Amino acid sequence: MPIPVTQNDHPGRKPDWLKVRAPGGGEYAGLKRAIHDLGLHTVCEEADCPNLGECWGGGTATVMILGDVCTRACRFCNVASGDPAGLIDHDEPDHVAELLTTQELRYVVLTSVDRDDLPDGGAGQFARTVRAIRERCPELLIETLIPDFSGDHRSLRTLLAAGPHVISHNVETTRRLTRSVRDARASYSLSLRVLADLKKLAPEVRQEKIWTKSGIMVGMGESVDEVLVTMDDLRNADVDFLTIGQYLQPTRKHHPVREYVTPAQFESFHEIGLEKGFSYVASGPLVRSSYRAGEFFIANIIRTSTGNSDRMER
Repeated sequence: MPIPVTQNDHPGRKPDWLKVRAPGGGEYAGLKRAIHDLGLHTVCEEADCPNLGECWGGGTATVMILGDVCTRACRFCNVASGDPAGLIDHDEPDHVAELLTTQELRYVVLTSVDRDDLPDGGAGQFARTVRAIRERCPELLIETLIPDFSGDHRSLRTLLAAGPHVISHNVETTRRLTRSVRDARASYSLSLRVLADLKKLAPEVRQEKIWTKSGIMVGMGESVDEVLVTMDDLRNADVDFLTIGQYLQPTRKHHPVREYVTPAQFESFHEIGLEKGFSYVASGPLVRSSYRAGEFFIANIIRTSTGNSDRMER
């Protein structure tokens, strides 16, 4: 069955539940200045995230490493596509760690553009950045939202050895829509395999549990049944955390929005996801792969499981 949509007399107009306040405030301005002064990038800005005001205003941002030019060209994404020619900023890990020492954060997300121009897909830079953060901010929980690294086990091992608490990789959409939405070098099956392989490799590399996370966008033309099948596929890959959010078309050149999914349907996805066994499900119109509210709950789950829940409450 198709996903229900809002009844809107003006099809080109977003429903009220997708309207957010413009970003502002002292904490927002301070974090933006600190990020730009260090020459860093955030996916919040590059992808025009609707939660930028909420997260930055609360002192939280997702830092994007490895530059702001992606080697892939997915039809949903507004990040610039091109050839970075193998260039990386070797000072970037220290700059990220320096930024985080100036902010009152308890959970940080590191993500990146795709870097198919690098032999390891950028895994080494992820690992160096995680280690720099752990050294200077030992209390921080670290999530890495990674590309697929072409499924290379050496890259996955490199990342695992650095010790992030959560490793996230998004399937983005359902199996049927993958070819029309994602770059040709990405695949639904590869994404599932990466998530499953991370769980299988973790005990060998780290001798401890690794939490995995994935996200999908809805409103691209998928059906409810396809979303539920995607949930099952992710659970079969032993994924712990799931995010489901409304796709918003960045420009007219990108994949069109087919539906504005109702809050009631998002709530249904949330309940079904928990029934299917996810430890946490964030499902809502403005939910994105990483956002302040979701990270709070995930942090509580991780700290409770390791006996450190008191840190979260301080």
